[in-house]
Amino acid sequence: MPPVLIVSLVMSPVIYLTGRWRTVAARSLTLMGLAVLWVLWGLAAHALNTSQVLRYVQGDIVFQYDGLSQLITVAVLLLSTLVIIFSGSDVQGCDGEEKYYAMLLLLAGAVIGLASARDLFNLWVWFELTAVSSYLLVAFYQDRIDPLAACIKYLIQTATGSVLVLFGIALIFAESGSLDFTELQIAASPLILVAGVLFVIGFGVKTALVPTYTWLPDAYTQAPTGVSALLSGIVTISGLVALLRVLAVMDGQSPLWGAVLIGFGTVNIVVGNLLALQQTVVKRIFAYSSISHIGFVLLAIGIGIYGGQQTGYIGGSLHLFVHALMKASAFLVIGALSHTRHQVDSSLHVSDLSGVFGREPLLASALVIACLSLAGMPPLAGFMSKWMIFDAGLRVGGTTMLLLVGFAALNSVFSLAYYFPIINALFQPERQPRNRAVPAAMRLPIIILTGAVLVVGIYPTLLDPVVGPAARIFGALFGGH
Repeated sequence: MPPVLIVSLVMSPVIYLTGRWRTVAARSLTLMGLAVLWVLWGLAAHALNTSQVLRYVQGDIVFQYDGLSQLITVAVLLLSTLVIIFSGSDVQGCDGEEKYYAMLLLLAGAVIGLASARDLFNLWVWFELTAVSSYLLVAFYQDRIDPLAACIKYLIQTATGSVLVLFGIALIFAESGSLDFTELQIAASPLILVAGVLFVIGFGVKTALVPTYTWLPDAYTQAPTGVSALLSGIVTISGLVALLRVLAVMDGQSPLWGAVLIGFGTVNIVVGNLLALQQTVVKRIFAYSSISHIGFVLLAIGIGIYGGQQTGYIGGSLHLFVHALMKASAFLVIGALSHTRHQVDSSLHVSDLSGVFGREPLLASALVIACLSLAGMPPLAGFMSKWMIFDAGLRVGGTTMLLLVGFAALNSVFSLAYYFPIINALFQPERQPRNRAVPAAMRLPIIILTGAVLVVGIYPTLLDPVVGPAARIFGALFGGH
């Protein structure tokens, strides 16, 4: 078992038990655990420089750490670290604070385990652990009815998806007699096609594919701010990674899956935009926009598979990472602003942002940058990742693909229709005075994320060490060039 997973699984219960005695110690232990995980990641990254794949054997279980696992690990560790720093003030004094920190570390380990699984059954196990830990985090505010309702909705839909995935795994095993990714390369058959449909629906629930997305806006909105950042940045994407790992062994060389992903991606982009346009609660706007951004990742990987374009894989990998940065920044700003007003962030409306620039120019600027980057405006990170996706489509060529790229580009610009009211409200006259200051521990993660969005937009090659290997894994999985 990778050392990263051992540390996460062992320290999570220790953090919980310690937190029952002293909550401050639980937070400190979580930060220490993440520091250890960063060191272990550094060692693994160094080893990957000489080998494309690292294997860890635990009895009959084999974990495979590759470029895609590394991309997910970096995103998980970065966001988890920043969220823990931010949460010191956000959830301080709340009932069950020790469970919050314990589950955050467990969630981080579960997502990394999912990205490193080498067989279908263990992929499902880590997928389930990701779901269970995120259930508890969504329902953190257990004294309120709305978070509990959101958790139940999330639980029912993702549990249904998990059952469908399990049925799909059973069909694969019945057809091939194996579940190991390195041994599976299954030709198309009616049974395998049924399994593929089950996987698309089952993993699609966690990925928020239309129409299985309905849990997402409630979970994102009702969860604590830090959890919303993690859900949008890594948890939803983990479902996509699981789906792509599975599709790659099911006649993965065929452009069929590329067309399927392009179709779902296009629908997600449109539906996410249209639903976000109707919202007035800020967190729900960003929640629905995540559906659209998942669509861009799907579109990019689909173009890579369908047209054999490595640029598509690069664009998809880059957008996967920068979306985590942009959306985490946006959610943390909303949490910080709610903190100043003693307000629950799930009730923060666009109109409540009036006057923020006058009293909190730093937070307002960070939110403006996040919104413009999410909309794909240059010279920000979101523009660079979307530009690579569009470039991949143009390289494939053909009338249909050109129309598709143009349609996606128009939808990116269209997203300004719901981002601009947020930006505009920040500069309006103040309606309500600030009640308390934003702690430095809340500002620091926002500054780091905003800086990353700006720097990556100007120097996207800085992410080549993590984006390039992930793109090459996608190419190897699906036969890209």
